[in-house]
Amino acid sequence: MGQGNWFGKGSKLVRQPAALTEIAHKPALRAIPPGLHLISTPIGAARDITLRALDVLSGADVLVAEDTRTLRHLMEIHGVPLGTRPVIAYHDHSGEGTIARLLALIGEGKSVAYASEAGTPLISDPGFELARAVAAADLPMTAAPGPCAVICALTLSGLPSDRFLFAGFPPAAQGARRTYLADFSGVQATLIFYESPKRLRSLLADMELTLGAGRQAAICRELTKRFEEVSRGTLADLSAEFADREVKGEIVVLVDRAPQPEASAASIETALTDALATMSVKDAATFVSQTLGVSRKIVYRIALDLDRK
Repeated sequence: MGQGNWFGKGSKLVRQPAALTEIAHKPALRAIPPGLHLISTPIGAARDITLRALDVLSGADVLVAEDTRTLRHLMEIHGVPLGTRPVIAYHDHSGEGTIARLLALIGEGKSVAYASEAGTPLISDPGFELARAVAAADLPMTAAPGPCAVICALTLSGLPSDRFLFAGFPPAAQGARRTYLADFSGVQATLIFYESPKRLRSLLADMELTLGAGRQAAICRELTKRFEEVSRGTLADLSAEFADREVKGEIVVLVDRAPQPEASAASIETALTDALATMSVKDAATFVSQTLGVSRKIVYRIALDLDRK
C-alpha cells in the first residue's frame, strides 16, 4: 500500500498526504465462528476501524454490505484480501429473498459478516431487518463494536451523557416535524438527531419554537473527517448562527434535556407525606429532593416540620 491517511468525503474514502505507511492487516489465527457478525465501519477516518473488525473481515466465509464498493475499498486500504469469497449487497431495496439466502447460509454453518456503509450497523441502517430475522430464527449473532456518529457526537457535545435518546431523522415536512419535535419536548434526556445539511436551518428554527430558545444544544458536522466542526450554544444562538450558512456533510444535532418544572410547596409536602410513611426523615428528604429536583436543604426543613406534626 502507498503512504497516507484516509479520510471520508461523503461516502468515499480519500487519501490525504501523511508520513504513515499502510500495513496489511495480519488477522488473528482463531477461526470466525458460524453466525451473523455485525461490523462497525469508520464514519470518516479509515484508521478508526478496530482490529477485531478486520479479523472478521479477513476470516468470514461470506461478506455482506450496504454498499459493496465501500466495503471492498475499506478492505483494500487495510490490506485485507477478498479472495474468492462472495460479497452480497444488502440495502433498503433488498427483498425477502436476500434475507432468506443469508439465513440459509448461517444455518449451514457459515460465518456471515455484515458491514454498514459507515458507522455501527442498525443505527439508521437497513441491517435491522436482517438482525431481527436472525434473532427470530434463533441463529447465532454477535457484533464487533466501533465507530458510531451518535456516541461520537454525544462525547463532543458537552451535554449530559448519563441519559440520551436517539431520535433518528426528523420528518422533512414542517408540520410533521414540529409535531414530532413536540413529542420530545419534555423528555429528561439529551436528544440526538441526524439531519440533512439542506434542512438544518429549518430544523433549528422549529426546535427553537417547540423545544425552547434557551435550551443548550450542539451541532456536530463531518465527525472524524478533515473538516470536523462542533458548534455549541442555545438553540436561539445556533439558529441565528446557521441562518445564513451553507453547510455540507454529515450532521448530528443534540439538544439538552428538558428543564424540570419547579415543584410547589404543596407538591413537596405531598411527596414527603408519602415518603415518610416508609422512610426516615433523612431518607425521605433525600428521595424527594432527587425526585423533584429541589434543594435537599429546603426539602429537609419541610420534612422536619411535617414530622413534628
